[in-house]
Amino acid sequence: MKTRLVKDKEVKRNTLVADADNKILGRLATRLAVVLSGKHKTIYTPNTDTGDYVVVLNADKVRVSGNKGAAKIYRTYSGYPSGLKESSFEELMEKKPRDIIRIAVKNMLPKSKLGRRMLKKMRLYVSSEKPNLPKNAKAIKI
Repeated sequence: MKTRLVKDKEVKRNTLVADADNKILGRLATRLAVVLSGKHKTIYTPNTDTGDYVVVLNADKVRVSGNKGAAKIYRTYSGYPSGLKESSFEELMEKKPRDIIRIAVKNMLPKSKLGRRMLKKMRLYVSSEKPNLPKNAKAIKI
């Protein structure tokens, strides 16, 4: 039996909705990375984007276990001297709660053009926003 490679045009994408309310960050991010890359489908092909679209609700209500809220540090570097900026999980939760989930999922996807294309299929909403969901959107269990 031959292995069949799927092309981009043959992939049928669904829209899945995940609720991040009171979910652990790492468990949520691994599930989202699997769905975005398409590993949950039987037609998964490593060199093709076979994943689904994902809408994440309540991104500002995600949590971490233990002392990670104060100990986890996010770093960005501008490339210039003294351009290193650090912020803790708690600080980033107040300023940019969407970036916490986006960074966690991005680090679990391939570091290539394919991974960047997969990440574009994820939409993040905080609790105060009301997203426009398609009628055929399905909820995923995390």
